[in-house]
Amino acid sequence: MEHPEVVDPRHPLIERVRVICLALPESVEVKAWGRPTFRARKPIFVHVAATMERPLSIVVKTDPDEHRALVEDGRFYGVPYYDRARWIGADLDAPDTDWQLLAELIETSYRQVANRRQLAALDALRPDHAAG
Repeated sequence: MEHPEVVDPRHPLIERVRVICLALPESVEVKAWGRPTFRARKPIFVHVAATMERPLSIVVKTDPDEHRALVEDGRFYGVPYYDRARWIGADLDAPDTDWQLLAELIETSYRQVANRRQLAALDALRPDHAAG
């Protein structure tokens, strides 16, 4: 059974997310549940459309040390079925959307699911991050 499309995958805000996600090593886009998902080959690191009511949003996996602070930040919210696993939602169309922060959260989410080879490739692109 095909899921109905939740969000237009060609929407400019989704395109912006796509550019960030697909710049990461071995990342791919897969349509699932009527929405774009971005994966580090197989594991998902970004879901687009946190809920049907918030189609212009993303869900990302947080760093364990940063999760509590992000949940307490009013720009982010718990998403049904994901919250216990350190996933948070963020609206892309909010007036205070910080795209630099979203790019950092997307990369952090990628780092949570990527394998060693993918992380090494990413660290080669970001030598300042690899140094610690």
